[in-house]
Amino acid sequence: MLSMIGLVGGLALLIYLTMKGMNLLVAGPLCALFVAICSGLPLFPQLVGEGEANFVGNYMTGFSGFISSWYLMFLLGAIFGKVMEDSGAADSVSKWIVSKIGMKRAVMAIVIACAVLTYGGVSLFVVAFSVYPMAVSLFREANLPRRFIPAALAFGSVTFTMTSAGSPEIQNWIPIEYLGTSPYAGWEVSLIVAVFMIIFGYWWLRRMITKAIANGETFVARENDPVNEDKVLPNPLFGIIPLVVVLIISFAFHDSLQQSALIIALLGGVIATYLLNRTYFKSFWSAVSEGTLGALIALGNTAAVVGFGGVAKAVPAFEVAVNAMTSIPGSPLIGGAIAVSVIAGMTGSASGGQAIALPLISPHYMDMGVNPEALHRVVSISSGALDSLPHNGYVVTTIRGICGESHKDAYNPVGALTVIVPLLGVILAIILFSFGLGI
Repeated sequence: MLSMIGLVGGLALLIYLTMKGMNLLVAGPLCALFVAICSGLPLFPQLVGEGEANFVGNYMTGFSGFISSWYLMFLLGAIFGKVMEDSGAADSVSKWIVSKIGMKRAVMAIVIACAVLTYGGVSLFVVAFSVYPMAVSLFREANLPRRFIPAALAFGSVTFTMTSAGSPEIQNWIPIEYLGTSPYAGWEVSLIVAVFMIIFGYWWLRRMITKAIANGETFVARENDPVNEDKVLPNPLFGIIPLVVVLIISFAFHDSLQQSALIIALLGGVIATYLLNRTYFKSFWSAVSEGTLGALIALGNTAAVVGFGGVAKAVPAFEVAVNAMTSIPGSPLIGGAIAVSVIAGMTGSASGGQAIALPLISPHYMDMGVNPEALHRVVSISSGALDSLPHNGYVVTTIRGICGESHKDAYNPVGALTVIVPLLGVILAIILFSFGLGI
């Protein structure tokens, strides 16, 4: 019981401190320490046998493991975004988009850009780095409140694209190993749910922005924003080509290199931006330095939260909670959705929720005769709901590390679009599968 209080209390404390704006490099280990103490977990590796759970060892394994897996992607993604910004390529593309689709559809342009990159194989963790400079330019041109930029980036990256049939993102691929399905499992229902999330989510985003504007909110410039000078900008085509380069390379090497394909793709994007726009740079190497610092901040914030998950998974209460979630009676689709979504919320990771729940629920549900394609799609969509609570690594990276906003200002619209909209989507998917569609 004390361990469960510690687990739930530690998670609640982490969410509270995150929303209050506390530095996550402090809040992450502090909340993990609370969980460890309540569960009687030894604090140091020297106090336990080799390989046994302890606070410092488990926290640092999660922390360092995330950095070793993602450092180069974060680094190159941040540098790519900065060189697009410094060269004026992002401004050029944004002005071209506004001239073609109108100022009122600036938000739509950001959502589409994120969706294309995400569905094309660029990891959602680095899509925001690439699109953010263009988003700032578009929001400035349209005079929209900048606190909605994280919501626009997240909506295009982690909702209808991340978990849809055919998506190359890991959240759509994990179930294949356990269910023997394909990336296109349940595509008919997936298509309907994706269309619903696009229409409803975009309507809601526009409604929130319109209400904020009516309350007098406008775009507020910052010192570190790219200066909107009356300088000659590169051809918009030279801003679009680097994005296409990233998309093509990541798609071409995705099957063979998986997430490592991003290293080649983002490096290709940086090189293409430099070659096409080198005469327009204010300072290429300054942009590289700024991108590096931004990447380190974003990476550290995310790793601090992942470290918390490493401790949480080691305490007795976590196993009890997982067993309870994976033993929910009734419809396998409802039980699977609840189990994956809740575990994803506890760990702050959609892929983590699937990787923990599927080995436990898939054999049982398959023996019950559940349709594997339906379970695949429901599990995939549900993993992208509660995972986006305030402590989620992607949410922290996008709001704080990339956009420089506070959770207090920016999280509510992000939560609406990345928690509530996917929850409605998974309910719709269960209903459609229950009527036999796509089975």
